[in-house]
Amino acid sequence: MDKKELQKKAVEVRKGIVTAVHAAKAGHPGGSLSAADIFTYLYFQELNIDPEKPKDPDRDRFVLSKGHTAPGLYSALANRGFFPVKDLETLRHLGSYLQGHPDMKHIPGVDMSSGSLGQGLSAACGMALAAKLNGKSYRTYCLCGDGELQEGQIWEAAMFAGAKKLDNLCVIVDNNNLQIDGPITEVCSPYPIDKKFEAFNFHVICIDGNDFDQIGKAFEEAKTVKGMPTCILAKTVKGKGVSFMENQVGWHGKAPNDDEYKVAMEDLEKLEAAI
Repeated sequence: MDKKELQKKAVEVRKGIVTAVHAAKAGHPGGSLSAADIFTYLYFQELNIDPEKPKDPDRDRFVLSKGHTAPGLYSALANRGFFPVKDLETLRHLGSYLQGHPDMKHIPGVDMSSGSLGQGLSAACGMALAAKLNGKSYRTYCLCGDGELQEGQIWEAAMFAGAKKLDNLCVIVDNNNLQIDGPITEVCSPYPIDKKFEAFNFHVICIDGNDFDQIGKAFEEAKTVKGMPTCILAKTVKGKGVSFMENQVGWHGKAPNDDEYKVAMEDLEKLEAAI
């Protein structure tokens, strides 16, 4: 898929995010939108997956450690064909299989239930180690939030990954610089993130996480790294693509009302027309 096709898919993923959160009247649009380009690249370009065989033992694995951004993951999965796009409108509704956080038992394509921050990377390490022990070639990818790096378990897992030389593990940090209570620098700064992962024996690649050229090069580079895990540190814009949500901490966990939904969808239509 070329860059323009990826950009158009990313707009569809963003539309799905906004639609789902609006329909639910709850959810986390900001961090879902900041990572939308990463979700898009993973599900339409990078991951070795098949919607017809979601439990294929040889598939690549993906763990959304920052599980509250489930709308982004669900929209990517739906647009990739794992379940109907129309079902995004049932997000968080009573009886819907699309819960507020990913559920591996009920949602096709979800490899790990997540949402309790800090735990996803440990699960991803286990998947990567299992591949090594079983002589399998699949790769494991894990998306973490920058605020999530304040969790100690992240660094226990990073230490393990580095020590076990898990070169089939790729960690992506969605570095949008905002968490629920404000800028990460004001809450409890994890900076310098790159130096910290390097200290845990990671190969670190720093990119603009909303630029498909840089995203693509980073994932290609990660596949060439031997003897150590990779961390792609992706600088992104929280709420990317929706004018009134961009870089606004208030949109971390809030749903747009009907008027805001209309503006958001108009913004995304304009974005699509400009591609």
